[in-house]
Amino acid sequence: MWLTDMQFSARLARFLAAACAALSLGALAQTTIPSGGEARQRIIEAAKKEASLLFYTTTPTEYVKDLVEPFEKQYGIKVHVWRARSEVILQRVIGEARANKPIVDVVQSIAPPMETLHREGLLLPISSAIHKDLGAGAVPGHRAWASTLRYVFVQAYNTTKVAREELPKTYTDLLHPRWKGRLGIESSDHEWVSSIIKDMGEDAGTRFFRELVRGNGLSVRTGHPLLLNLTASAEVPLALTVYQYSVEQAKKKGSAIEWFAIEPAVAIADGIAVARKAPSPNAALLFYEHMLGTESQRTVARIGYVPTSTKVDSPLTGVRLKVLEAGALLDEQDSSLSRFEALLQGK
Repeated sequence: MWLTDMQFSARLARFLAAACAALSLGALAQTTIPSGGEARQRIIEAAKKEASLLFYTTTPTEYVKDLVEPFEKQYGIKVHVWRARSEVILQRVIGEARANKPIVDVVQSIAPPMETLHREGLLLPISSAIHKDLGAGAVPGHRAWASTLRYVFVQAYNTTKVAREELPKTYTDLLHPRWKGRLGIESSDHEWVSSIIKDMGEDAGTRFFRELVRGNGLSVRTGHPLLLNLTASAEVPLALTVYQYSVEQAKKKGSAIEWFAIEPAVAIADGIAVARKAPSPNAALLFYEHMLGTESQRTVARIGYVPTSTKVDSPLTGVRLKVLEAGALLDEQDSSLSRFEALLQGK
């Protein structure tokens, strides 16, 4: 499943050959995936002739197999997987395009990089009947990508150091002296801070975080897994920004950790898209729909993520979510990060 450098070279050669083909859906400005009939059958037959596709994803390796194997069994199409961090995937896709050597078929990453790829003109806008099964906001107006799941920020605490009855019910409760030296935050979560500030109002929200840092302090840790582990080990009694699914996974392993959410819980979408110049465009379209379909969305929920399909129960049923808009995240990224860093430094 995982792609080696040699396979990348073979993939590149295949792309150059495919460029000479008479039909390439990837060359279209946009496409509609037929839901049935002869038109869909033609796509299926063409996809089987393509035989394989290349999938760039941020999804952890232990979960990709559960999402990919049903597709491979259904269509007999091999899915080669290359996993990396979102910023690495973004750089690679743009680099391949600028070198005029695109080899990826399907990309999955967190929303801001997906929005960047759309603005670079590297993704294929798609209309699909599967979109109607997704929740509000899961498909941006440009349809260049669609959300497969939502990463939800929650608060987590060590159950041996923090009693449930003392948990904060509002963000301003965090200003209580009991939390002095007991709070942690992940070093890149400026989007979360900016969202809280917007909800409170710019002046009140900025004042709140200044008072929080000055009065009780924030232990800044790089990497959500590290922050989670430090909370589980009680070094950080209460973490402000961890992902809900990771807490559930830690609990299954016996960690003394639990999560709660000061609502609305802030969420960032994870998106999937077909590359505009995909070497295996037909297989890519089928895989795109597969990842948004009900069975895959059930797998997403089983892993512990929050699916976007309205046909699948969410692990966070009953929790109000605020899903951050990808375009705004991208446009405000620099100012949001600068303010976040200034606040952490007490400025």
